[in-house]
Amino acid sequence: MKFFKILSLFAMPFVMAQQGTRFVYQATLTPDSTNVEKKTELAYLDTDGKKSVFYAENAMKRDSLMERMRTTQNFNREQMQSLRSNLQFTIEKDLTNQSLIYKSRIGRDNYSYSETPTFDWKILPETVKIGDYQTQKAETKFGGRTWYAWFTQEIPLQDGPYKFSGLPGLIVKVQDERGDYSFDLMQTKKIAEIYQPLNRGQVIALPKSKYVEMEKKMQKDPASFFSAQRSSGGGRGPAGGGGGNRPGMDPKQIQEFQKRMEAEIKSKNNPIELK
Repeated sequence: MKFFKILSLFAMPFVMAQQGTRFVYQATLTPDSTNVEKKTELAYLDTDGKKSVFYAENAMKRDSLMERMRTTQNFNREQMQSLRSNLQFTIEKDLTNQSLIYKSRIGRDNYSYSETPTFDWKILPETVKIGDYQTQKAETKFGGRTWYAWFTQEIPLQDGPYKFSGLPGLIVKVQDERGDYSFDLMQTKKIAEIYQPLNRGQVIALPKSKYVEMEKKMQKDPASFFSAQRSSGGGRGPAGGGGGNRPGMDPKQIQEFQKRMEAEIKSKNNPIELK
């Protein structure tokens, strides 16, 4: 098992910064089960001790780039493409009641669902020092996977990367049994405030079951799904959108877009939650 040296800007013992704290995790992912090559990127967990937001580092970079492009009126597609992430979601947690709001885009539109996930943690006797922290191992089943987490009571925060929470201390490392997904704490630092990723357009709240149903429809037939969204005036997609406020693309461009979508969906056949 590979552990990482954690860079900390805090003196021990840990004290939550008044403004906020950013925990920087390295996410190692295998989104495509047919391709053993793992994807690696950084993700941030921002918290003030009462609430937290988990999001990809590239989401912040894309937001910054978009703001700059709006100011300069100079859109660079290559720059935007270089900041694509395999973590295309934001998770906002209420740490008081361990509930969360999951936000992501399906097709042209932004959606969200509320969830209070149940983690039946089994705390194991195994301990190990990871970086500067003494950690203890725990096990749970979630989303069709068995997960192992290493948490530290030196940081008295019942939180962690992705949806994980509920242990008596911050989760320093968590990985699934198959090794498809892992999140490793790399650094902690003070921040002035919790970052809020930009939502381009309205966020439509749904029950989780409806969100999953809609996601499956898009994956099964992206062309029909996008067409239905366009007909209902949703989003700002390649064939127009935004209620007809922007000119559409020609049929060839639409066809190319659909092919890209189908290839992207096919390459993400191993989601973090299998069920």
